[in-house]
Amino acid sequence: MQKNIRWLIVCLLFIATGLSFLDRQVLSIAIIKIQEEFQITDVQYGMINTSFLISYAIMFTLGGWLIDRVGGKTGLALSVGIWSIANSLHAVINSFSQLVAFRFFLGVGEGGCFPGAAWTVYRWFDKKERALANGIAIGGSAIGAVVAPPLTIWLSEHYGWRGGFLIPGLIGIAWVIAWLLIPWKKENMASGTESGPTQADKVPFLTLLKKRPTWVFIIIRFLLDPVFYFMMFWIPKYLSSVRNVSFEEIGKLFWIPFLALGVANVLGGWFSGQLIARNFSVNKARKTVMGIAALLTLAAPAIEWVSSVEVAVALMSVFMFAHGFWITNYITSISDMFGQKATSTVVGLSGTAGAVSGLLLNPLMGAIIQEYSYRPLWIASGLLYPLAFILLIVLIPSIKSLYLGDKQEGLLQDIPASV
Repeated sequence: MQKNIRWLIVCLLFIATGLSFLDRQVLSIAIIKIQEEFQITDVQYGMINTSFLISYAIMFTLGGWLIDRVGGKTGLALSVGIWSIANSLHAVINSFSQLVAFRFFLGVGEGGCFPGAAWTVYRWFDKKERALANGIAIGGSAIGAVVAPPLTIWLSEHYGWRGGFLIPGLIGIAWVIAWLLIPWKKENMASGTESGPTQADKVPFLTLLKKRPTWVFIIIRFLLDPVFYFMMFWIPKYLSSVRNVSFEEIGKLFWIPFLALGVANVLGGWFSGQLIARNFSVNKARKTVMGIAALLTLAAPAIEWVSSVEVAVALMSVFMFAHGFWITNYITSISDMFGQKATSTVVGLSGTAGAVSGLLLNPLMGAIIQEYSYRPLWIASGLLYPLAFILLIVLIPSIKSLYLGDKQEGLLQDIPASV
């Protein structure tokens, strides 16, 4: 029974991360109608996005810290509940200030999503299946990004732009009810112990910040998240302004790289698990997959020089496929090293670093594109992953469970999956 429940839990995590990306992308499409109705300027639209990124960056760490203390079931219910209510409230806005406020609360809720997913997967899966489970859970985000444009347009056509916010929000509230109804009374099923997080499980921030791997994971995310934001926010504009692709054609092409990302999230986790099943160490398996990912990203600079739009989109898909390989094993490596007591906190710290980096560098990207071209950004996209991989193998020679102050670490490393 419990063995089946854990895969049901992964399916629900897949839906949650999918809703997370879907809900944050609805505005990028609906803003066209909202600007017409409320006369919101592009500068104000930038402030609205900043409102989300600020709370998202803060709550990535605070949400992770909270989930390490209250557990994945309660923590994710709060996280999804807050952002779903905030998303639903977008449907009743009547002013710019209301949109800024609801966007802020959307970021408050969404900040706990990925730390909570990582924490939950760690508690239910051993090292052989953990990467696959993480890949499925994280893969929902890519699928959310794939379906967001056509779904939002369809909902807007049938229910107006307000329906594009309200219906996904209500689905999120239904998700919370389903999540809480799962007969899941103990959260550390893989370890076989029945107690949830206790006071003794807590690891102070200062303890984590004294660990070199914490800073390595933070720095890597700080380096790479702006690259991902570049791919998310600037591809449509690049296709339009540089490749002269029409608005309708962009809609037909934009989902393809994100589908590649979703497939790679799952395959990257599965591949890592298969390597461990063939007697690779956890360290060698995770780094092998991340090394392949870093190698694949070297194709990104070629996007600037190929003449065919289709080939350019194919190269973007290769890049996003590589990112899927990378991010699944990156998050799994954090859980391999920090275990149930601190996985969410470290995922949160690194996510905050990535969000802050994106917040700071997005204006710089705009300046580079305006003053020069996209070329420096494509080149950087191709070089930063290999650089991050070098940092990983040099500064973390071995991905293994860390000692965090008591004997609890390492208990899950060799426990069978069929608990």
